[in-house]
Amino acid sequence: MSVETVISALAQLREQKPLVVNITNYVVMNNSANALLAIGASPIMAHSREEMAEMLSFCGALVINIGTLDSTWVTRMQYAVEQANAHGKPVILDPVGCGASQLRTQTARKIAQQAQILVIRGNASEIIALAGEVSQSKGVDAQDSSDSAVDAANVLVKEYQCSVVISGETDHIVTQNSHIKLQNGSDMMPLVTGTGCSLSAITGAFAAVGELTGLAAAAVMSIAGEVAAERSQGPGSLQVNLLDALYQLDEDTLRQRINLIA
Repeated sequence: MSVETVISALAQLREQKPLVVNITNYVVMNNSANALLAIGASPIMAHSREEMAEMLSFCGALVINIGTLDSTWVTRMQYAVEQANAHGKPVILDPVGCGASQLRTQTARKIAQQAQILVIRGNASEIIALAGEVSQSKGVDAQDSSDSAVDAANVLVKEYQCSVVISGETDHIVTQNSHIKLQNGSDMMPLVTGTGCSLSAITGAFAAVGELTGLAAAAVMSIAGEVAAERSQGPGSLQVNLLDALYQLDEDTLRQRINLIA
């Protein structure tokens, strides 16, 4: 995994414009859809069971975000994963707030167990809780460092045969064959609601074109956030500038800024 992986995947994404089905939370639907459009993908926010089998037959990937759960959503998510499996589509799981409640933790584990082609993207506390360890979460916010979640990520990789992306000051991309650290981004990014959720959505777009490690999405999002922060006076302007930075991101910017540590 290298900068060439990221550049090639971004070119494929923009050429193919994959359709990404998102079962995501009420807070971030607009953010996630706009982020997918800005990077060059095609979003659809589909929540109805009645159309899910049809959607999963022709989409590129399924993103499951558990941010606003209830019993109805849980069954819809499980059915969607069943259909993704039937059609050989990758599932990206964002276990928002895993560890904050039994509902979130149990639902995230059920989905991870069910999905056959899986990428998990979460903050450190969510990853630690999903692996069955004690985390320090505050609602949906992480209180653990991303470095402290690497062992938990390895547990998840082994248990679910998946890739795991831990977002934080340092992003960790953990697969069955590698562990890459990514040091880009901005301290301002966590102050904008849905930044991580947008990353999960973009991870789905890259998975749809065959980049299943999560590296390309993490690199693209963190570098775009870095660029946007340099143009922003605060979180409000960052949210707008982030979309522009995703849209304008090019090969030269990726080469100049990417900070990968193998």
